[in-house]
Amino acid sequence: MSTDLPPLPDPHTLFENAPCALVVTKEDGTILRANLTFSNWIGFSQPELCGRRFQDLLTMGGRIFHQTHWAPLMQMQGSVAEVKLDLLHRDRHTITMLLNGVRREHANGAFYELALFGTTDRDKYERELLNARKLAEALLQEKTTAETALQHAQAELNQAYEIAQRRASFAEQMVAIVSHDLKNPLTAIKMASGILARSERTAKETQLLGHISQSSERAQRMIADLLDFALARVGQGISIAPSTIDLHYVTRQSIDELRVTFPGAQLVHQSFGNGSVYLDADRLQQIIGNLVANGVAYGDLQQPIIISSRLQDHTAIVAVHNQGPVIPPALIDVLFEPMTRGTEDDSELRSVGLGLFIVREIAQAHGGDVAVSSSADSGTLFSVRFPLKDGAAPKS
Repeated sequence: MSTDLPPLPDPHTLFENAPCALVVTKEDGTILRANLTFSNWIGFSQPELCGRRFQDLLTMGGRIFHQTHWAPLMQMQGSVAEVKLDLLHRDRHTITMLLNGVRREHANGAFYELALFGTTDRDKYERELLNARKLAEALLQEKTTAETALQHAQAELNQAYEIAQRRASFAEQMVAIVSHDLKNPLTAIKMASGILARSERTAKETQLLGHISQSSERAQRMIADLLDFALARVGQGISIAPSTIDLHYVTRQSIDELRVTFPGAQLVHQSFGNGSVYLDADRLQQIIGNLVANGVAYGDLQQPIIISSRLQDHTAIVAVHNQGPVIPPALIDVLFEPMTRGTEDDSELRSVGLGLFIVREIAQAHGGDVAVSSSADSGTLFSVRFPLKDGAAPKS
């Protein structure tokens, strides 16, 4: 098998068709020979180039650079590498080239052998690289600006939040103080109306005293709710003082008092199971009072409100059921949030929207929870469930 290489082009062909421009000049720059590649790039024929000075093909800036830099370097060190020059084409447009050159001594004197390379692709790459760098710097500046703006906005938001928190805390403390201070005069009004009711009065006076008593009861419930709301919002939570109690007895006692408060409502008590529970009796009565008040305000008073107390499966349950308009599903999702009311209609029986919130807070303070269901067929049912503590289990 033959390993002979194909014949190489002759030196003349290699010189003329080299992939770079090749030029030989005298020391003064006079072109002695230029290959066909250079001739094609520069737009002059080879005969036109011979005898012309190489520096005359340069732009004005290139001539200055030739005279002050690379020509002296050729004289001193005998070579230059990657010198960037702008040459003028025959039609006067500029061509940028990279020049490598060496100074060689011959018998007839010194000559400059120059090799020139086109920079179109390199310039394009450098421009793209520069544009990419500028874009990256712009994006970095945008990112830095955005981060700075975000930090300023976050600082302003934190400051506004702290101010809002202080204002809210102050407002809630003021509510608590005012509500507490209102309890004493209301208690005095209620006691005075009770004393007056025991004496001989006309029917009209008796009716007015009844209104006074009912209004003071309602005001006391509202104040109690406001106090509990303020405590819950300032982070102290609703306090409880549980003890062992009879669930049915406390529920029945609460209903008896509520019959006086709501004489127009039919309140029915149902009890299931036997046993004691470990709950706060006052808070339990507050739950029942708020749920019954809610039933009176929004339910159908032509039908009874049923209050049930139940002990089963290590759970104590207090439920209040009433007939009336169905609670919309969207409202059920927020029904236990503060300041939420079932309707915007005004009524002397309707509160500021804290009753159900307080019910949930008391239930959760006992480790329990509250739920509600409402439909046209079954009516509305609020159920408060309390887990039974050890020693307070229902009896079989």
